Amino acid sequence: MKAPVQLPILRLSHYEHPCSYLPGREARMEFAFSVRLPAANYQRLLEQGFRRSGRMVYRPVCIGCRECQPIRVLAREFRPDRSMRRCWRANQDLDARIGPPQFSVAKSELYGRYLEARHEREPGDGPESFLYDSPVESREIEFRLGDQLVCVAIVDQVPSGLSAVYTYFDPHFAARSLGTFAVLWELEYCRRQGWPYYYLGYYVRDCRKMNYKTRFMPNELLSPDGTWRRQS
Repeated sequence: MKAPVQLPILRLSHYEHPCSYLPGREARMEFAFSVRLPAANYQRLLEQGFRRSGRMVYRPVCIGCRECQPIRVLAREFRPDRSMRRCWRANQDLDARIGPPQFSVAKSELYGRYLEARHEREPGDGPESFLYDSPVESREIEFRLGDQLVCVAIVDQVPSGLSAVYTYFDPHFAARSLGTFAVLWELEYCRRQGWPYYYLGYYVRDCRKMNYKTRFMPNELLSPDGTWRRQS
C-alpha cells in the first residue's frame, strides 16, 4: 500500500492511461499541481514515491501492479563500475556548469534534435513547461565541448540531495554515453556536497529504458509498504 500523503498540496486526482513502460497494461496515476513547493516538502514527497513534471507532482498507483519502484542511489557510498569509469574518463574534456535553469533557443533546438533521434515525446512538445516551469528549487547542468552545448541535465535540489528530472543531449555525441555521464557527474556533485541521496526516478525491471538504474550501486528501492530497502 502506498504511504499516505500528509502535505498541504492541492487535492490529489487520478488519471488512467495506457502504460508507457509495459505494453498492454493500463496505468493509474495520482497527481496534483502546485504553484510552489518548499524543498523540505518536496523531499517528503520524493520519500513517498512522487516525482514531478512541470508543476505537476505524481506517482503511479496502478491496480494490481507495483512494477514502478522509486529508486535512490546512496551517493556517499557509490562506486562506479568499469564501464562507468571509462565513460567518466572519456568525457573529461567537457566543461560542466551548474546554475538556475534558463531556457533558450539553443536549448530548444538541442532538445528537438534529441527528440528526433530518441522519439521519447511527441514532436513539437517542447521543454518549456515540463522542465523549465518548476514549483521547486531546480538546477540545470550545461555540458559544453569548447563553445558547443552538447548536453543539458535538469535536477531538483532537496535537503538530502538531488532528484534527476530529465537529460537531453546532441545525438551526434551518443557514443560518449552522455546520459550516463550526467548521472555520474550529479552523483559526484552530491558526494562533494555531503548529501546522502540521489533520486533516480522509477525502476521498472521489465522495461529496458528504466531497468539500467540498478547499475548505480548501492541503491535503495521503495517498497509498497513505504520502506526504503537497500540493494547491494
